[in-house]
Amino acid sequence: MLTRRHLTLLAPAALLTVACSQNGNADTMKKDKAMTDTSNIDWANLSEREWQERLTEQEFYVLRQEGTERPFTSPLNDVKEAGTFSCAGCDLPLFTTEMKYDSGTGWPSFFEVMKDNIGTKVDKKLFMTRTEYHCKRCGGHQGHVFKDGPAPTGLRYCNNGVALNFTPA
Repeated sequence: MLTRRHLTLLAPAALLTVACSQNGNADTMKKDKAMTDTSNIDWANLSEREWQERLTEQEFYVLRQEGTERPFTSPLNDVKEAGTFSCAGCDLPLFTTEMKYDSGTGWPSFFEVMKDNIGTKVDKKLFMTRTEYHCKRCGGHQGHVFKDGPAPTGLRYCNNGVALNFTPA
């Protein structure tokens, strides 16, 4: 039998469950709505508030604040089917599946990139010098490039999975 005591104990948990599930749905709906029409957007001049409306919290952290997702958390790490990986901020194509390989690092890794679609800059965070690369259209942080990749380039573009969308061929 359900008593007043049971309701007192269960009500907060039920509210928390509903709030969490609605927040997850809100992030998905926000992303779907934001990506419907991208043709007339001035990507370089979107405000921080506009980016927060377009992106999920994790995407905003990585793409706009140059954060890093935890390794082995992206489902894109295991994608092997033919297709295109594009920027999660503006949907500009950055990689194809043919450019991808398993680096064992826990992040989607590529030995080649669509060169006209990325920019680079020197990153001196973490007490070392690295090359950061970002989407050329929206400036969204993607990851870092290292010189320990496979042939033919010898490069490893170590990408945050949350910074990418994947579209099967």
